[in-house]
Amino acid sequence: MRQFTANELRKTWKQFYIDRGHVDVGAVSLVSDGSTGVMFNVAGMQPLMPYLLGKKHPLGKRLCNVQGCVRTNDIDSVGDKSHVTFFEMMGSWSLGDYFKEDRCKWSYELLTEVFGFDADHLAATVFAGDENAPRDEEGAKYRIASGFKKENIYYLPAEDNWWGLEYGPCGPDSEMFYIADKPDCGPNCGPGCDCGKYTELGNDVFMQYEKHKDGSLTPLKQKNVDTGWGLERILAFLNGSKDVYQVDVFTPVISYIEKNAGVKYNADEKTTKSMRILADHIRTSVMLIGDEAKLLPSNTGAGYILRRLIRRAVRHARALNLGKDKIIEMASIYIDKVYNESYPNLVKNREFVLTELSREIARFESTLENGLKEFNKILEKTKSEGKKEIDGKNAFFLYDTYGFPVELTVELAGEEGLLVDEKGFAAAMEEQKQKARDNQNFSANLSTNEGVFDALDASVQSEFVGYTDIEAKGKIVAIADETKLVDSAKEGANVTVITDKTPFYGTMGGQVGDIGVIEGSKGTKIEVTETIHVAGGRIAHVGKVVSGSIKKGDKVTLLVDADNRAKTCRNHSATHLLQKALRVVLGDHVEQAGSYQDPDKTRFDFSHHQAMTAEEIKKVEDLVNAKIAEALPVSTKEMSMEDAKKTGAMALFGEKYGDVVRVVEMGDFSVELCGGTHVSNTGKIGLFKIVSESGVAAGVRRIEALTGSNAREYYINTENTLNEVAKLLKTNTEGVSAHIKKLQDELKALRSENESLKSKEAQAALGDVTDKVKQINGVNFLAVSVKNVDMNGLRDLGDQMKTKIGGGVILLVSESDGKVNLVAMATDDAMAKGAHAGNLIKAVAPIVGGGGGGRPNMAQAGGKNPVGIPDALKEAEKILSGQIK
Repeated sequence: MRQFTANELRKTWKQFYIDRGHVDVGAVSLVSDGSTGVMFNVAGMQPLMPYLLGKKHPLGKRLCNVQGCVRTNDIDSVGDKSHVTFFEMMGSWSLGDYFKEDRCKWSYELLTEVFGFDADHLAATVFAGDENAPRDEEGAKYRIASGFKKENIYYLPAEDNWWGLEYGPCGPDSEMFYIADKPDCGPNCGPGCDCGKYTELGNDVFMQYEKHKDGSLTPLKQKNVDTGWGLERILAFLNGSKDVYQVDVFTPVISYIEKNAGVKYNADEKTTKSMRILADHIRTSVMLIGDEAKLLPSNTGAGYILRRLIRRAVRHARALNLGKDKIIEMASIYIDKVYNESYPNLVKNREFVLTELSREIARFESTLENGLKEFNKILEKTKSEGKKEIDGKNAFFLYDTYGFPVELTVELAGEEGLLVDEKGFAAAMEEQKQKARDNQNFSANLSTNEGVFDALDASVQSEFVGYTDIEAKGKIVAIADETKLVDSAKEGANVTVITDKTPFYGTMGGQVGDIGVIEGSKGTKIEVTETIHVAGGRIAHVGKVVSGSIKKGDKVTLLVDADNRAKTCRNHSATHLLQKALRVVLGDHVEQAGSYQDPDKTRFDFSHHQAMTAEEIKKVEDLVNAKIAEALPVSTKEMSMEDAKKTGAMALFGEKYGDVVRVVEMGDFSVELCGGTHVSNTGKIGLFKIVSESGVAAGVRRIEALTGSNAREYYINTENTLNEVAKLLKTNTEGVSAHIKKLQDELKALRSENESLKSKEAQAALGDVTDKVKQINGVNFLAVSVKNVDMNGLRDLGDQMKTKIGGGVILLVSESDGKVNLVAMATDDAMAKGAHAGNLIKAVAPIVGGGGGGRPNMAQAGGKNPVGIPDALKEAEKILSGQIK
């Protein structure tokens, strides 16, 4: 066998297939676009599913790549020799091109000519056949023809050698194995046996049937081949190891842990498990944050998985006595040494990755200590009550208060032999979320009610003509009330109407849908209050029949509210300029994290780790307005996704784009993929004003801005307010600042004078109290009450009394407006003998109906029971006597 480094193996795999007519399609984001129902890309073939299902791929029929994947369904298994959460899948595909003969021939060439295996040590499995599909004799034939020995071909059932979804393309697969030089474990020893003699190397899937909903199979018109090999597993095997943590994608970090934690890999099982978990989880976290999606930790979805990985890594780092700085160093090793060549995005996003990882670690470390203490309290209580399960509400408390993912609580409990009531946790979580669900409006219910429009025939479509027109003729093809499809609706009915053509833009990509009217014959009129997208990509008009009645088949005229559309267009186009301006001013790390445009404003969320300064906000605003003043032409072009990428167009991660996309260019300043509506040139935006900048989540900032007439109205309102202020100050607008400064100085002087008078009054009210000083075990103690002095006055008096009595302990109590203020102070010499002002206050405050505390040298409290003041003064003497040693 030939040995490889990870970089060599990636290059060798791709070049092997490129030499055989394949195109390297590159890797896609680790974070799924949601179309497959999973949060991450979990297999190399997953991003190619539309093309395996028959869609034409723009790069041809022979494809290959090395695709990063993330699987966390078996995260609890990570820590052994084989399980990882991030892995690379080396793949190749035929989309209706070559089939079994070429596939078997090339797999054998790869195994023997590239990897250096010999036929005596190679075996293959093929589908044995069942009542649904025949035995794959063709697969066996071509395996043997390629070079596999006939005696090393094994027939296995569908559970081992059949690939397919619930319905759709499916077919037999064929796995290849290495045969070790060791005796059989028994008469049935063969591929799939766990004795260690047979090691899986790779897998070829032959999609040759289509499975129908009734379970029947028919031959597939486009026969495909999907080949997948796991890089880490093959790399370990080729280098003589069955431990993936001993290959060069892990060894630099494992060595770093050994050196800095003072431990040895494989020295003991528990330590080695922590080393593997730490190395794996930090690697996956680096990959996810540095991915094109720039995933950030959160409490939902994929972000929650990332948070769980990081927090689990922190706990195992803690077990190895490694802190945040060491974890960040491990992340740097992955970026700078392990993946710097194969994953350039990591190098490009290096600072972003390390900053966000550091922030999440710091967030968790700040609560981890207290969280573990609270967990231990819950643990002890659970055990003392003889229970074997931690209550779900307690698990939710740890999650909600200390940021403990429930899986972490499960793991900690498991180490103590306990379970966690995960259903109870889910119920507590659901209870918290329920309030957010109570305010859905009519259109929201329609858009989320999957059953309403699913019944429509696929031929019922709506053509959007609103890029060029805001008025169009159309025909009603579907009507729905609040719950179901109907054939007609009368005046006063709330309806959702679909027409065969429409100029109305449906809410999408952050842009709010159009409003307007739909008019029919004989005075029929529908007032459209919202436009949305429903099942099948159709555009639906939500509104009310305000006059007449409607029925399916009616011919109508659709009229978009022109002013409303124009304002929305200005805000949307301004958002494109804003995104580019932010990248110019703040840096290329800025990525869109969400946006919203309606007629009133634009709201833009973006990745940035700190609040913008006033100077940065001004630079962004000035740059946007400069581009508006230049009246840059706004052009839209339709092109293939590949051509769009060549233009440098920015795409919003998570958006689903077809093979043909719409590219919006604003001069040579901004180029973005966008399906929204825009102004014809930037001059029509008129004016741009940022009105707020704030944080909405960790690492995410939000800008709200106004354009056009809304921005002018903002300035007019601001000017009117300024004029009103000037009138009240009896000055002109230019003199407002100076006048306010003068008033502030006067107010400051008056406050100072007032404080001085209050201090003198307090001293006068206190009088000469030196005769009230007592000796408590050699420490001066003054405990007195004084009328109508606030907390600030008591603190001033206390400072004066410390000097007057020559050190010791002072307790001052005052009744003011029916409430009680208490201040205690202790000098250094008194504290040296045991005096503690905080504990003194803590003991006497309840007597006056209050509570408080503080430092050893100064403490204060408030109360509601002035009647208790004499008793509090007496009790203070007893408390201090107990403190002084």
